[in-house]
Amino acid sequence: MPTPESKFGFGALALLLLFISTPAMSKISYRESAKKKYLSEKVREMFYHAYDNYIAHAFPHDELKPLTKTYTDSLSELGNLKLEHLPQNYNGSALTLIESLSSLVVMGNNTEFERAVLWLSENLTFNVDARINLFECNIRALGGLLSAHILATDSTNRLVQGMYKNQLLSLAEDLGQRFLCAFDTPTGLPYAWINLKYGVMENETTETSTSGCGSLILEMGALSRLTGDPRFEAASLRALRKLWSMRSSLDLLGTTLDVVTGQWIEYSSGIGAGVDSFYEYLMKAHILFGSDEFWDMFHSAYLAVQKYFRHGPWYHEADMRTGKATYWQLTSLQAFWPGLQILVGDIEAANSSHREFFHVWERFGVLPERYLLDREMLHPTEKYYPLRPELAESTLYLYQATKDPWYIEVGESIVTSLNTYTKVEGGFASVKDVTTMQLEDHQHSFFLAETCKYLYLLFNDSFLANQNYIFTTEGHPFPVRSAWHEKLPETYALNNWTSAKNENQVIRASAMSLQVCPDTLTLRRNGGPSVGSACHVLDARADHRCLVDEDCGTDLTTCRKRTCSLAGYCGLWLFVV
Repeated sequence: MPTPESKFGFGALALLLLFISTPAMSKISYRESAKKKYLSEKVREMFYHAYDNYIAHAFPHDELKPLTKTYTDSLSELGNLKLEHLPQNYNGSALTLIESLSSLVVMGNNTEFERAVLWLSENLTFNVDARINLFECNIRALGGLLSAHILATDSTNRLVQGMYKNQLLSLAEDLGQRFLCAFDTPTGLPYAWINLKYGVMENETTETSTSGCGSLILEMGALSRLTGDPRFEAASLRALRKLWSMRSSLDLLGTTLDVVTGQWIEYSSGIGAGVDSFYEYLMKAHILFGSDEFWDMFHSAYLAVQKYFRHGPWYHEADMRTGKATYWQLTSLQAFWPGLQILVGDIEAANSSHREFFHVWERFGVLPERYLLDREMLHPTEKYYPLRPELAESTLYLYQATKDPWYIEVGESIVTSLNTYTKVEGGFASVKDVTTMQLEDHQHSFFLAETCKYLYLLFNDSFLANQNYIFTTEGHPFPVRSAWHEKLPETYALNNWTSAKNENQVIRASAMSLQVCPDTLTLRRNGGPSVGSACHVLDARADHRCLVDEDCGTDLTTCRKRTCSLAGYCGLWLFVV
């Protein structure tokens, strides 16, 4: 019987690789192996340069200010997490330490991981009068604690026996319980801001983002699985279902909404800020928990994105009500999308977008926060690069899927740029202006949680051996476990091809519909074409002749339904720009 681990995840990409590997890619040359080893050590040095400076100059505060070698309690904007035993004027949370836990494990430093776990176990508390952002605290603090707990209790015996007694899980459960008050709304959609000690405060804003209320299911669901308390998953699932019910007839969602009225505030959206992790968590929740409900949502949402947001390799923003383009811009957060596409096997589309993002990186030396595609210029006020990980993340996914050494070259370029433009004596600094490379005094915690981790795994994936993980939107690994699945999958078994094809008929279903990687849906055994897109449905006839619309399939690039012309040929005849 196939297991959930055979569906997705890096180790599970063997099924995909079986169909896309070529003899040239099947073996890694000695030269490539040596380069990967050198680059992995280079990234390790980067991580510890950032980590050691944080410990020396900022710990136990939130984040490091590398230019002045001091600290910032950055969650003061998101909500301060305070340690009660420390002096009264202290308002830090050791956020960077929490965010670094899984990265320490990925890099094989079990000794420092143990020290950090025990320190947090003895010192961290969430019983503080502090206003926090639910989404950020969920992905950073809750996700970091849960991932570290799992890594501390797996079969590798990373910690000295008897020293760890589920303290991180207890902290995570306490934090999760403090989150529950946020969901007490008429709609079930959570407030964006709460006070950790007093709950939702009077006159708190009712505005939140699609990501803010639709990207909680991984951490809250995992917390329920680990504690046996169903309230966390139930609250986040109710919010997700409500959010999905608010989609338009085009299966599009907006960016911001009111949690009390359930009305949209901003109707324009894309795949970037405010929405990005919503799409990511639908797919990853399906992988982690095995529910077809998540898959059905993702399937519809993904097709809508490809139909209404995609323009060649780029993705613009559009009005959820009409599908008409609103803003033609690249944002750095969009660079996660190719990595997500790899999880559904949509490699050609992922590669196309990834290359464009990398071209922008090469042009500026780093990836600017916002670039106006229609005017071919930087956004006048968002020219910064805060050490974001999304391009490195997608590069890792694409390399794992293809083993194309070009992605190693991309990773090397990213590493070189980071060391050239952002490394300073006190750590790594954000870029304030990509046109001048002026630096900003801030080393974000996600540089250690994600950027360094993804780059290291690109060059050294030993952590992923014999175990399948999904990574949260903050880069925290959760293992894919059959015990967490509602049911075992069937459609991924190779002996289940009867649902996909027979020897005499052209495939009339998309890879996404059948929940298989596109390259498994191939007619090569009969000398036919390959299906190279997750949404692609072939026309009934190889010569594209038709009598009715039903004879036509779905376009592989735009994911739009092809129709039959008066002349009797399938095409995108009804498509209007």
